[in-house]
Amino acid sequence: MNIRTAHRDELPGLQDLETAAGVLFRQIGLTDVAEHPPPALEIFDRCRQAGRLWVSVDDADKPTGFVFVELVDGAVHIEQISVHPEHQGRGIGRQLIEHVDRWAAGQGIPALTLTTFRSVPWNGPYYARLGFSEVAEAELTPGLVEIRATETALGLDPADRIVMRRPVAGQ
Repeated sequence: MNIRTAHRDELPGLQDLETAAGVLFRQIGLTDVAEHPPPALEIFDRCRQAGRLWVSVDDADKPTGFVFVELVDGAVHIEQISVHPEHQGRGIGRQLIEHVDRWAAGQGIPALTLTTFRSVPWNGPYYARLGFSEVAEAELTPGLVEIRATETALGLDPADRIVMRRPVAGQ
């Protein structure tokens, strides 16, 4: 598998990929999550221009997944990671995270963070298997508190959302 920076002309397709990936949430009753619109093209493009939007691609160089990150309180925050349902179960998400980890290490950044659902099998439990651990409320940085507040304002239940962190390899 190849991972590279996304191209500008791929951004609408990444929105479609995100929408397709959301279908899994509908299957477990999280219809509001499944129907939430994908990130705006401007968000994708801002991250792309900053060098913080990567895609996994198939042999035809077509995106199969993506990840984009923000810098939050001295850590790399995984804002969104999605893999098209036709390509799930092949380790693409893990490889995208490892790519982000290597990038963070090259930037001298010590940790990765993310927010996710506690009980969704391909969320909290999956990230725990990849070395992430839950961050206690008292240890949340101001930026992570703000992210949680934004998620709550969007209608996500804070009782089922967690912040997770993992040290960057070699840091």
